[in-house]
Amino acid sequence: MDQPPPPAQLHLPMSQEAEEALLGAVLLHPKAYLSVAAFLNPEDFFIKRNEYIWQAFNRLNDRGEPIDNVTLARELEALDLLDEVGGPPYITNLVNNTPTAMHAEIYGELVARAATRRRLLQAADSIRAIALDQELPIDKVISDAEQSLFAVSNTQLKREFVPLWDAASDFYDDFERLLSLGAGMVGTPSGFRALDGLLGGFQKSDLIVFAGRPGMGKTSWILTVALYVARLGARVAIFTMEMGVEQLVQRIVSMETGISLQQLRSAAISPGEQTRLTEAISRISNLPLFIDDTPSITPTEMRTKCRRLQHEYGLDMVMVDYMQLMSAGRAYENNRVQEISYISRSLKELARELNITLLSTAQLSRAVENRQDKRPQLSDLRESGSIEQDADAVMFLYRDEVYNEETEFPNQADIILSKHRHGPTGTVQLYFEKTITKFMDINIQRVDLSDLD
Repeated sequence: MDQPPPPAQLHLPMSQEAEEALLGAVLLHPKAYLSVAAFLNPEDFFIKRNEYIWQAFNRLNDRGEPIDNVTLARELEALDLLDEVGGPPYITNLVNNTPTAMHAEIYGELVARAATRRRLLQAADSIRAIALDQELPIDKVISDAEQSLFAVSNTQLKREFVPLWDAASDFYDDFERLLSLGAGMVGTPSGFRALDGLLGGFQKSDLIVFAGRPGMGKTSWILTVALYVARLGARVAIFTMEMGVEQLVQRIVSMETGISLQQLRSAAISPGEQTRLTEAISRISNLPLFIDDTPSITPTEMRTKCRRLQHEYGLDMVMVDYMQLMSAGRAYENNRVQEISYISRSLKELARELNITLLSTAQLSRAVENRQDKRPQLSDLRESGSIEQDADAVMFLYRDEVYNEETEFPNQADIILSKHRHGPTGTVQLYFEKTITKFMDINIQRVDLSDLD
C-alpha cells in the first residue's frame, strides 16, 4: 500500500479522483488508452501505485495484449507490484468507482495539468537554489533558470500523425511560394536578385556574417534587407549596439521616403516631402520589426529576449549590429579571442535553437588598409577565426569609392560571398545611394521626378 506522502508534498497539485477515474475508464473502455497515452506518461501520476498501473498498461499495449482486470493483475504480479498497488481489490474499486468511461481524455488532461504544475514548482525550487549559489556567474544563473522553465514547457509539446492530404496541401502551398519567389529560391529572399541566385535565400538555423571596414555601409545593408523581408511578413529582431533606436529609425525613414538623412536631421523638407514622410511612417509602423539598442548585450541576454519575442509574436530572423560590440561577461574579459569565439558560437546555437536566420555584421581588421588590394578576405575577420568556422555564410561589403575618390563606379558596392556552406561563392554588384544609405540591384535606374514636366 502507498505510504502517506511527506508533509512537504501534501499540498502539491494533484487529483486523486482524476487519476483513479482515468485508470478505471481505461479498464472499462480499453480503446480510450490510446488517445490518452498520446500525451500522458507514467511519471505524470502523483500517486505511485497509479503510476505502476499506467506502466502496466503500457507494457500490455506494447505486446498487443488486451487491457482488463485480469491481464492487469497478471502483469502487476509479474512485475512484483500487485501487492504494492493494493491487490485485486484496488483494481476492482477503480472500475466500480469510475463515473463514466466516456470522459477518459478529460481525466487524462486533469492529471497532465497537475503534473505540469508540480514540474513548475520543482523548477522554481531549482531556480531558487542556483540563484542562492553565489559562486555561479549571473549569466549562468539566468541561462540555467530559463532552461529549467523551458524543460517544463517542452514536456507539453506533442506531435500527432499528419494525414497525407494535409501534408500534400502544405507541400503545394510551399511549392507555390517558391514559384512566386523564383527558381532556386529555398529560403527567405534578400531582395537582391544576384545575391539570392548564390544563396538561394536566407536559410533557417543559419548564421550569416556580413563583414566590412567602418564606413562601408554594413548597417545600411542589413536595414535594407530587414525592410524587404519584413514586407514579406518575416518577423525580424534587430539588435543594434552601434546606433540608438532613433538613429536606426531615421535611416529606415530615409530609405522608405527617399528623403536624404541630412534633410531629416535638419527637418528641411518641402510640403510634398512631408506628405511622403507621413505616409512612410504609417507603412513602416505596420511592419513586424523589433529593435533593441542595449549596449554590449551578452549572448544570454539576447537569447532571453529572442525566446520571449518568439513566444509572444513569433520570430523568423535576428540581425546583430555588430558582433564584436557584444560582451561575453567577466569570464572572458582578459581574452578577447576566446570572448569572440564564445559570442560567435552562441549566435550559431541561438539560430539553431530557435530555427531562425541570424544575420550579424562584423568588423574587419586593419590589415585590409595595409594591402594594395583593399578587397577583404576571410583572413581579415577580426580577432577570431572561429567566426569563419561557426558561420554558414560569410559575406564582405566593399565599395571602391571609400578608398578611391576617382573611381569610375562611385555608387557601386560589391558583395563578396567568400564562404557558403550550402552552395557556390562569388561576387555580386549592387547600387548604393549614399544620400538615403540604401542598397539596390545595380540595374535599377533612379529617375529625378523634378526634371519631368
